[in-house]
Amino acid sequence: MFFKRKSNINLDNIPTHIAMIMDGNGRWAKKRGLSRSVGHRYGIENLKTVVELNLKFKIKFLTVYAFSIENWKRPKDEIETLFELMKQFFDSYGQELSDKGVRIKVIGTRENLSNDILEIIDKVENMTKDNDDLTLLIAFNYGFSEEILTCVKKITHKCLNNELTISDINNELIENNLYTSGVPNVDLLIRTSGEQRLSNFLLLQCSYAELYFTEVYWPDFKEQEYLAALNEYQKRQRRFGGL
Repeated sequence: MFFKRKSNINLDNIPTHIAMIMDGNGRWAKKRGLSRSVGHRYGIENLKTVVELNLKFKIKFLTVYAFSIENWKRPKDEIETLFELMKQFFDSYGQELSDKGVRIKVIGTRENLSNDILEIIDKVENMTKDNDDLTLLIAFNYGFSEEILTCVKKITHKCLNNELTISDINNELIENNLYTSGVPNVDLLIRTSGEQRLSNFLLLQCSYAELYFTEVYWPDFKEQEYLAALNEYQKRQRRFGGL
């Protein structure tokens, strides 16, 4: 069988859904004598680079871990920086992404988010809702334990209202009540900075994901590292429990 190739990547074996834990901004900055806030600024700039790479290789779904529920434990000034950077990302890059056929969907709880953040999320989601070249899911104020709790509450509410019965509850129903409803499960999970854990990120959606960990900090995760991750993915034999 003949395979078209781009940068030694087999274009007939591309992940449908890539998830990324963008880790190491603070350590990247500390190594250079800079503040953690500067590291986060370089990190958000690199997100633009990685989105472009996903467009280049025609990945249909990309989910990035931008701010976890646990991140509220961080210093107030760092949290404010992260929120401001997210607003700037949407303001400065949202229209360009829309023009390139990217749909933006923010997943996570909306609790504790300020009105200005909620307004800009609604704006960019509505602006890009009809695009389908790439769906960019931004996990913001997200944690899987909260996601599954929300799912259980939704289903329980429907049962109490006689919209569902216990016998209606199955895997498909659960998946349809997650934040990622309508999105295929993750094929490849990438985490930067050398950490090797999932950190409460898409635990059900990553049930059969291939895991790729790199020592490279997120601001330095450029095309070479991206290609290395895709190459490693293409070496794996995905059996999904079979032979």
